[in-house]
Amino acid sequence: MGLILDTSVLIAGERQRLDLPAFFTAHADETFLIAAITAAELLHGVARATPPSRKRARADFVEDLLARLEAIDFDVPVARQHAELWATLEKSGKMIGPYDLLIAATALHYNHAVVTLNAVEFKRVPRLRVIEPSGFRIP
Repeated sequence: MGLILDTSVLIAGERQRLDLPAFFTAHADETFLIAAITAAELLHGVARATPPSRKRARADFVEDLLARLEAIDFDVPVARQHAELWATLEKSGKMIGPYDLLIAATALHYNHAVVTLNAVEFKRVPRLRVIEPSGFRIP
């Protein structure tokens, strides 16, 4: 089974609020991935970072992640899953954020779990396996 890392987990790792290396070690038998939208969210964080020293540090962190983690493209099969999920959540009145919807659809299509610090939102998605790395938080 693959684990799709939500942006919240990666940002917490960058900010030293989550022990990402320990989480990776604890799940060494898993494949870690990100959805393409997560790459965009991380790169957006780099683009808007200030001052320049912070921007460089964030860019280094993000580029290292992008080199190590496979980003799953948003293609037509994932788009079909996204459309179905969007309609289902809309009908149920349990809609989630647009980027989280893309991540959830990607995970469902590939039968992967989502690792997130925003479990409340992702748990609204039927059949989605959600992993909360709360035991790896750094106070």
